[in-house]
Amino acid sequence: MNTKDIKILLVDDEPDILEIVSYNLSAEGYEVFTAKNGVEGVSKAKKKQPHLIIMDVMMPEMDGIEACEMIRNTPGLENTIIAFLTARGEDYSQVAGFDAGADDYITKPIKPKVLVSKVKALLRRLKEEKKEVDEIVKVGNIVINREEYKIVNNGEEIILPRKEFELLSLLTSKPNKVFKREVILDKVWGNEVVVGGRTIDVHIRKLREKIGDDHFKTVKGVGYKFVL
Repeated sequence: MNTKDIKILLVDDEPDILEIVSYNLSAEGYEVFTAKNGVEGVSKAKKKQPHLIIMDVMMPEMDGIEACEMIRNTPGLENTIIAFLTARGEDYSQVAGFDAGADDYITKPIKPKVLVSKVKALLRRLKEEKKEVDEIVKVGNIVINREEYKIVNNGEEIILPRKEFELLSLLTSKPNKVFKREVILDKVWGNEVVVGGRTIDVHIRKLREKIGDDHFKTVKGVGYKFVL
């Protein structure tokens, strides 16, 4: 996919940030759209179908957390990469953001060149998705459709946020194998992404709620495994 074919949506209530970030990403050849609050961001996301959304957390009318949840529940936007802009030290919002379906966090302030590098790293995942060989995998009573990012568990269709899906897909690729935490971070989030220590735990908790607690086993001090 060429740079000019990639659409990025910026959502922030600060005009200066929208202008600076938009300028730097447009200079790289990306097609950039902007929105000044969560309500407008959700509307633009539905209309433009961006590959990546960079969104502030604290905004008027609708904050980033609520906007993220609405986007994740919109058909066609389940796989859009969403990265939150957040001020340093807002750990509480990061946990809430990952619960809402965020893929990553970008801490403000950030230098334009660093931001561009971060965006390139996030978009690299679009290319990696195309390397999947088996699009539909059946594990026990669970059917995983990688092409549609859809799960069917005991006949019930479940739509998972992007990272939950990728985590489930990894663990079910080798049932009963213990995946170390560092391997999970590398395979699901990538080496270039820095996430908090609780990130994996939050996503596992969500999968237990949706797929079944008995399928996910914690190996203390090591990682997690999927069991049938």
